[in-house]
Amino acid sequence: MYMKLVSACLLGIKCRYDGKSKPDSKVLELAKIETLIPVCPEQLGGLATPRVSAEQMNGKVIAKDGTDMTEGFKRGAEEVLKLAKIYNCKTAILKQRSPSCGSGQIYDGTFSGTVIEGDGVTTKLLKENGIEVVSEEEL
Repeated sequence: MYMKLVSACLLGIKCRYDGKSKPDSKVLELAKIETLIPVCPEQLGGLATPRVSAEQMNGKVIAKDGTDMTEGFKRGAEEVLKLAKIYNCKTAILKQRSPSCGSGQIYDGTFSGTVIEGDGVTTKLLKENGIEVVSEEEL
């Protein structure tokens, strides 16, 4: 059986931009029967918790205050990929709509709650390296 990566916030770890978590009952149940490796790409990329919210826009990750956070998001994605390789993970369960972890859905960069098609920075890198990414909503 392969281990799976999972967004740490879905396990109740307080690592989201707002300093909170987003525990998901299906993920918590899965953790009882499978080994899940918790990751937070933003923290692994050196970003603080809490931090200003960010969304993808024009190929970059921009904070609500206008700060370009792209490099931190890229660093975090690379660290998550390293962990996937170390643990031979073939699947990741990542937080939908996140600028790092969104799978098929992300916010549009206007901070208006508008969702568009797209992948988060980490999701994109994992998929490019043959790792299946599903959201907690797809479990």
